[in-house]
Amino acid sequence: MNTSSTLSADRIADAGAARGKSAFKSIFIVASGNFLEMFDFMVFGYYATYISKAFFPTGSEFASLLLTLMTFGAGFLMRPVGALVLGAYVDRHGRRKGLLLTLGLMAVGTLAIAVTPTYAQIGLAAPLIILAGRLVQGLSAGVEVGGVSVYLNEIAPPHRKGFFTAWQSASQQAAVVFAALIGLLVSSSLSPETMQDWGWRVPFVIGCAMIPFLFLIRRHVEETDAFLNRKEHPQIGQIMRMIGSNWGLVLQGTLMAVMTTVFFYMVTAYTPTYGSKVLKLGPGESLFITACVGITNFVLLPVMGALSDRIGRRPLLIGATALAAVMTYPLMVWLVASPSFGGLLTAELLMAAVYATYNGAFIVYLTEVIPAHVRTVGFSLAYSMATAIFGGFTPAICTALIEATGDKAIPGAWCAAAALLSLLALLIGGRLNRQA
Repeated sequence: MNTSSTLSADRIADAGAARGKSAFKSIFIVASGNFLEMFDFMVFGYYATYISKAFFPTGSEFASLLLTLMTFGAGFLMRPVGALVLGAYVDRHGRRKGLLLTLGLMAVGTLAIAVTPTYAQIGLAAPLIILAGRLVQGLSAGVEVGGVSVYLNEIAPPHRKGFFTAWQSASQQAAVVFAALIGLLVSSSLSPETMQDWGWRVPFVIGCAMIPFLFLIRRHVEETDAFLNRKEHPQIGQIMRMIGSNWGLVLQGTLMAVMTTVFFYMVTAYTPTYGSKVLKLGPGESLFITACVGITNFVLLPVMGALSDRIGRRPLLIGATALAAVMTYPLMVWLVASPSFGGLLTAELLMAAVYATYNGAFIVYLTEVIPAHVRTVGFSLAYSMATAIFGGFTPAICTALIEATGDKAIPGAWCAAAALLSLLALLIGGRLNRQA
């Protein structure tokens, strides 16, 4: 090989390395706000028991916990509103502006929860402020997942869209791990009395401390070429009419998202409560298991996204939903027959693997079939509807089902039903399948 050929090869290699670094830099920048969103949501779920006593004292431990979990779920009711209003804003004004706006709203909700006095100090105003904070967070989150997913899809090379888009979910798993580790550190350092008094606020304060740093990072987000190259950017009214004309696509996307949202909140937000309150394990054990779940998902999600680039989305979607539909309830029956740390870890990791397989293919699948001019609002609406109706209320629904039936394994049946619904939506749907 002559000198010029060697130099040419070196330039190509350097250019490839530069593109790789630039791509991962973009992934890191855009996923940073997604990290904060999920960190705050997870912390609220992890400390539901403490929050219930601080803001929702009723004299009944079950009623207080259920009110807290319902408040957790109420934030998800605002997601469809955020998906429509903020999603239309993003499709009209750009991905960059939308991502900065959603981060700002998330910061407001986080701060409200971190500093609100307890019910004993200010009475009914306390739970109302907490509810308002959750609603603002839900409004932001309604388009955050869709905005990040669409952005990653649009900057990805054609043959690596699954791998790139999977980092949206992977960033959430990093938040799950971080929140669980912070929880372990705080819980092991403070007494139960101190935890109830103010210790549970520490993770929220840490979330607030991250906000300026995340704003600084996300300011460097660049607009996508796909958005800049579009000759027309429809008005909000036009976007709403386009969504109406594609309502069947959005509905099927919603039903397909049921499994991913239910499984996610089951194996992350609900695990600490389920482990401590139902299985009577120590809070540290449940948080450690949650951290293991997050690490597992963080590794598997990009792997499954990349695998979907190679073999297609549908094989992973069908295989994961079918396995989940037949596996989850028997798995939970096995767990509650002899509750243990090892049993809960095994069950949660198996469910996490199924979730990661499905989600790694589903997120990119949905971004590919929603028309480009309404991609953010269409994706966000489908995903947020599933979260609002099914996923976000999973902790509350599971708590209520256990109380009503006395069956500690009933959360497995709830997960199986969600998987079956998504499988049927995938198999029966017409347009969504034909376009994939």
